[in-house]
Amino acid sequence: VFGKIFGGGRKQPAPSATPQESIQKLRETEEMLVKKQEFLEKKIEAEIASARKHGTKNKRLALHALKRKKQFEKQLQHIDGVLATIEFQREALENASTNAEVLQVMGSAAKALKTAHNDMDVDQVHDLMEDIAEQQEVANEIAEAISNPVGFGHDVDEDELLKELEELEQ
Repeated sequence: VFGKIFGGGRKQPAPSATPQESIQKLRETEEMLVKKQEFLEKKIEAEIASARKHGTKNKRLALHALKRKKQFEKQLQHIDGVLATIEFQREALENASTNAEVLQVMGSAAKALKTAHNDMDVDQVHDLMEDIAEQQEVANEIAEAISNPVGFGHDVDEDELLKELEELEQ
């Protein structure tokens, strides 16, 4: 009860924005500041024109115009600094977000590899490769045995065939 009365109660932390939401808000802020920069630049040009217009006729108005111009330039310089900071922060957040996504993908890929290799043992793989090599040798021997003609043409003497060819040619 006293905690609630005197503000000592625990406060729930505010829900934090996602990196994408923060990046979007930073971009919106950048756009707003760029528009403000353009507005101030137009104001500075208008004050310069006013100072020129009143330069010789009314020095007091010309000096006031130059003072306002200086104030606008200070505001513009401030906005430039804020923009640089926001841009740096947005880029850092984008990089951190990209790194987090890459890390998450790499983690899931590592888990997938681990699952794929779960049923495998290096010794089993070596044994399997040896079995495959042995079966390949057997297949080659069988193919070689099949490709050698058995009993066809071995009982005929080549010298006799050449003699018969010569007789035919004559």
